Amino acid sequence: MFKGLQWKMVTIFVLLVLAIMSIAGTFLILSVTESYYQMFAEEMNSIFTESFTEQLENGSKQDEAYIKNVLSAFTARMGIDSYRNYYILSAQDGSVIDSSADVTDNFSKESANLITALSGSVGSEVSPQSSVMDYAVPISAGDRSYVVYIVDTKEELTMIIQRIFSIILQAILLGIAISLVMGYFLSRTITTPISNLTKKAKRMAEGEFESKIEVKSEDEIGTLTETFNDMSTKLQTAMLEMSTEKNKVEAILLNMTDGVMAFDTAGGVIHINPTARKMFGLSNAEDITFDSFFNDTYHAEIHLGDMLYLEDNRFVERDMELNHLSLKASFVVFEDELDNTGGVLVVLHDVTKQQKLENSRREFVANVSHELRTPLTTIKSYAETILDMIDNTEVPSTFINTILNETDRMTRLVKDLLVLSSLEQSDQLNKSEFSMHSLVSDVVDTLELVAKEQGHRLSLNITEPFEGLFYGDRDRLEQLLYNIISNSIKYTPNGGKITVTAGQQYNKVYIKVKDTGIGIPEKDLGRLFERFYRVDKARSREKGGTGLGLAISKGIVDNHGGTISVQSEVNKGTEVTITLPVLPPESSDV
Repeated sequence: MFKGLQWKMVTIFVLLVLAIMSIAGTFLILSVTESYYQMFAEEMNSIFTESFTEQLENGSKQDEAYIKNVLSAFTARMGIDSYRNYYILSAQDGSVIDSSADVTDNFSKESANLITALSGSVGSEVSPQSSVMDYAVPISAGDRSYVVYIVDTKEELTMIIQRIFSIILQAILLGIAISLVMGYFLSRTITTPISNLTKKAKRMAEGEFESKIEVKSEDEIGTLTETFNDMSTKLQTAMLEMSTEKNKVEAILLNMTDGVMAFDTAGGVIHINPTARKMFGLSNAEDITFDSFFNDTYHAEIHLGDMLYLEDNRFVERDMELNHLSLKASFVVFEDELDNTGGVLVVLHDVTKQQKLENSRREFVANVSHELRTPLTTIKSYAETILDMIDNTEVPSTFINTILNETDRMTRLVKDLLVLSSLEQSDQLNKSEFSMHSLVSDVVDTLELVAKEQGHRLSLNITEPFEGLFYGDRDRLEQLLYNIISNSIKYTPNGGKITVTAGQQYNKVYIKVKDTGIGIPEKDLGRLFERFYRVDKARSREKGGTGLGLAISKGIVDNHGGTISVQSEVNKGTEVTITLPVLPPESSDV
């Protein structure tokens, strides 16, 4: 109860009153004490003037009783009573000659003022630390000397101070009582609105946003209440929007055909939707961990630590084969609202149907290509025989030549389709160790004559020497270089320049083919490696192309784990860059 804000404010009121009354009382007591001392000193100084002292000295020379009579006459003026007395002392031995007190030695002879008077000077110092107030005046009467010593026991001052202290204590108690009452009611004007805000905040924490707090003042508390009501309305709207979005996301996750799994930074499961549970046949997914699930169980070769702490592995894709499904898994690192790494999100796409369609397509291309070879060979043989048998007339021979040319083009097309079909199965590559330097040199030497026939200048520049032997399919890589360099020769106007640059940096081989040809428009660069895609269809057919050369080149590079890219500018030339990793034989087959 007493820990509440209201009682804290009441306590502040009480302590404030207590402090003010205590300080005021202290100053009052000190002021009264100082005034009493000052009155005593002024009173004594006003009596024992220089003329009064001379009068006492002159009278004492004739009669010692003179001093007694004079002081007795001045008792009322000196304030002599039961608390204040005078003494007439002999300056020679300090004995009491006369006194207004019943007990003549009721004072300390070690008083500083008394000692000063015995030395011949007036002792008028008033010390608050002393137990009495005193005043001592030396009187010289011929060969005799006296000391008039006034002593006040301060009992009257003590009684006055006690009375003042009693009054102050009563005032403090009354002030505390008043401050308790006033503090209680005044603090309620502050604590009641705050208490209402606290209750409202608790209801908001429980999800109740509808009720509003009545604004009863226009001060800071009223402004705070209005702000709180406004915040409650906005928070209610935000919560409704968040709830709607949450329900929407949950509905999407529950009903989407792709599997979704989320793992935290420790590898534990945060979320898994029903589709993912069904794909893996999971009944209690909470017991699995990232590394053990994807590496030990399904051999996806992906580690949580690499994804969380290596920038190059923030997004990874893996193909996974289950007993009855083919999955394409996308792993991506997600961040929380503070931009800290929150974990890994896994999206599982069922590509079983697509895989079956792709396999069927590959079989169809291979079968059709194989079946077309025999009739094409037969047509070409018969066309050549007819061409030899007919008369040397212009029209028939033109027809037969057209049949032969189209047959050759179809033969090349079938051959390229067969190559593409074989490239789609990387296990059919005939890999071995060979010299990459010799391969590049042989291809350039072979095509140098073709380039000269069109007035081109073909050159080879080995910028960095090749280290050791390269492991790969030499025939396919040779076909790759023939395709790229032949295209440069074919699409470069007569008198052009073609430069082949090759070398090895660390564990990668690079080959660049740069020409001064007609170039490729920027809009076509993204589709160059598609099957049957031609930048200029009419010109490509005139040059005898099938539209599969670059697609075959891309397949060869992909099967060797490399990359191929094209940079080109219309009427300025084209540069093709091929990068191949250098791997030992045992690693290349993995």
